[in-house]
Parts: sequence; C-alpha cells; structure tokens
Amino acid sequence: MKKTTLRILSLSCALVLAVAVQAQDIHFSQFYMSPLNLNPAMTGVMNCNHRFVANYRNQWSSILKQNAYNTYSMSYDQKLPVGRYDYFGLGGTLWGDKAGTSEFATLQARLSGSYAKKMGGYRRKAHYLVLGGDLGVSQRSINSANLQWPSQNNGNGQYDPNFGTAEIIADPNFLFLDLSAGILWFSVFDEDNNFYFGGAFNHLNRANVSFGDASIPLYSKFTFHAGGEFMIAPKLGLIPGVVTFIQGPSFQVNGGTSFKFLLGNSRRYHQAFQLGAWARVSNKLEQGKLMDALIMSTRFDYEQFTIGFSYDINTSSLARATNGNGAFEFSLVYKICGPERRGVYCPNF
Repeated sequence: MKKTTLRILSLSCALVLAVAVQAQDIHFSQFYMSPLNLNPAMTGVMNCNHRFVANYRNQWSSILKQNAYNTYSMSYDQKLPVGRYDYFGLGGTLWGDKAGTSEFATLQARLSGSYAKKMGGYRRKAHYLVLGGDLGVSQRSINSANLQWPSQNNGNGQYDPNFGTAEIIADPNFLFLDLSAGILWFSVFDEDNNFYFGGAFNHLNRANVSFGDASIPLYSKFTFHAGGEFMIAPKLGLIPGVVTFIQGPSFQVNGGTSFKFLLGNSRRYHQAFQLGAWARVSNKLEQGKLMDALIMSTRFDYEQFTIGFSYDINTSSLARATNGNGAFEFSLVYKICGPERRGVYCPNF
C-alpha cells in the first residue's frame, strides 16, 4: 500500500514538474525540423523555393493511455527573391495540442514573414542577417465536465461526481491574439558547410489566457538557438545544435549532435542518413536543475523528402512510474526546389 501511494505521489509531482517545464508552450525534441515554430526569422530560409513541414508528438502515453499529450503542427513557407541576393520569406503554421482527461487544448493559426539581407561574401561563402515576425490567432478550450474538484471527495478519499458541487468555468473556450519576432544570422561556406545562430521573442503582447474573469497574462518566451553542419570526411558530417527556452520561471535547454552519413555516389541525387543523441535539461519546480530526458534521433533525406523520428528516454523522477518511457516524434519535410537556386546556399533545416 505504501509503495503504491509513493508511486502515485511521485507521478503527480513529476507531472506537475513536466507541465511547469513546458510552461504554456508546445515543444518538439526535433526543434531543428520545425523551423517556423522555433523562430519566425527562419521563414523562407532554405535552399529551395517552397517547403512543407509536418510534426507529431505523443507524450506520457505509457501512464496516461488514451489521455496522453498529443501535439501536431503543419507549416508551409516560401522564398521570394528581392534583387539579386536578398529575399522575403512568407509562411503559415497551424498547430494544435491536447492534454489530459480535461482535454485542455490549444489551437493556433499563424502567419509569418521575414526579410533576409546579404551582409557579405559571394555564392559559396556568404553571410546573411534575417529579421522575422508573426501574428497568430489562438483558441484555448477545456472540457469542464471532466474536471474533478476537492469538494467532490466523499470523505473516504474517493471521487464521487454526485457528492459536493463542481465549480463553474466561466469561459471554457476563448480566442486571443499572439505576436512574436525573431532574428537569425547564418554563414555558409559551401553547399555542405554552414553555421547559424538566432533568437526569438514570443508572446510580445502577453495575452490574457484566463478561463474566467481573472487577469492571467501569458508569459513571454525567449528562445536562443545555434547550430551548423560540417563535413569532417568525404561522406561523414557533424550536425551539432542547441536551443534554450526561457519562459517565466521555467527554462529548458536541448543540446546534442547528429552524425550525417552520405549515401550513394552521385552528388546530383542527395541521399543521407543521420543518427543523433541529445539531452534535455530543465529547472526543477522550485530550485535546482535536472536532466529531464535523453533523446535518440534518426533522420533520412532523399532528394526533396526528409523524414525524422526521435524518442525521449525519461530520466527524471517520473521514470519510476513510466519505466523510462517518454515521448516519440515524427517529422516530415517536403521541398519544391524549381530551376533557380537564388545564388545562395542556406542551412538545411
């Protein structure tokens, strides 16, 4: 009995910690394959003319079963030439997230734009500064009928929907506007070697996200990220990356690297396989830090298609309840290149 109680308490505390770490925003372990969600300045930053991206994440299914956290995202962006070297990026994103028995859900539609200015160099070695921003409309909702309240405890430690009175949610479904801005610098040395770094300021307007009459402004979020691609042998590349999220009292850092293996003998037909390992570090609910998860990832590139898969191995205190099971993600990218390369290479997200 004591062991069962301990497991329940551990699970409850760890779930609260997980929510606190994520703050109010979704996150993907494969952040490098969800560019418009990472930074609006990454809109249009690609080696092709059009890009379609889809992401799906399933989390805590080992303990929450059908009430697991599910997150999906779909985006499209394109590059529009300005003069000989500069360009605009235009795009749109639709993402949704649903969590728990209360079906707490967020749905957002967002338009983003960017302007990339060449700061120096030439085709095979160039430096760019990119400024971007986006405007989104979000919907928050909750199924209040599934909520359980302390007043519905029948006195024996059991929930009884016919006992006590459930509290009333004043506004279980509401809309709000969301504004973000970002900046990105990237340098390319040739088609296979580059590095970049950037930052984003999300929730500039700090919208009220209360389900009632209270004023609960959404915490602004600061994102800092960097990475690159470096060929260390004719068919072997190193792709390191790091991202830091700071939102209210919470922060999270994902860092790691992937090894890229070029397949085939033709430079005309791009084929590559990646295998990587990443770590996610976050702050505890009150103080201190913890390594939340170890992330194993794979990625396969074939021409304009890219498919990625990752799995989070839980290393926090929740591991006692989940046996280390965490989250899995799928990502899919499709690019339409066309005949023109615009005279510049870009990092390959």
